[in-house]
Amino acid sequence: MLTYKAMYKFLDEGVHGEVLDFPGTITFAENLERARISLASALVDMALTNLINGEPLPTPNSLLTDSEADIEEPIHLILTGASRVKVVPDLAVS
Repeated sequence: MLTYKAMYKFLDEGVHGEVLDFPGTITFAENLERARISLASALVDMALTNLINGEPLPTPNSLLTDSEADIEEPIHLILTGASRVKVVPDLAVS
């Protein structure tokens, strides 16, 4: 499990969310609950994109802060491993 830092800023139109130590992981929703859910989904998508592209995940930095944030809190990324199996027909001729 990796623990990053999420920030939320309340705007007139809704809530902006961002993972401070995982660049590009941002979201916007009508309320805090939806922003949290959306940001968690965005974090998973960004992590998978990095891994698929052979790029490392950013190192969490709990010291990062945003002076404009209304809320800062940890956001956890839990990765699981799986293997992919592809069945290839045996074309060998006896």
